[in-house]
Amino acid sequence: MFKIWGKVIKDGKIIRQVTYESGEKFAYSQFFTYLAAICEELDIATPVLMKTHIFNYAKFNMVKFIPRDFAEPVDFDRLVLENVVL
Repeated sequence: MFKIWGKVIKDGKIIRQVTYESGEKFAYSQFFTYLAAICEELDIATPVLMKTHIFNYAKFNMVKFIPRDFAEPVDFDRLVLENVVL
C-alpha cells in the first residue's frame, strides 16, 4: 500500500490537493498511471513524464512539475507529488 500527495501550487500557496491511495505495491513502471489519476482528480492536464522525474521521485520522495513540463498552458506555478510515508 502507498499514498502520493499531489498539490497544485500558485504564488507559494496550495490551491488544490489530493491524496492518491492504492492497496497494491508501488511500481515505478506504473508511475505514469498514478500521475494521470492524480491529474484527473485535480482537473489539470497531465504533464510530460521524463526519466529524470521518476529518478527525482525515487531519490527524494518528491517530484516537481513546472509549467514547461506541460503541453498545454497552465495557470499555476508547479505541481508537486510527494510520497506519504506510512
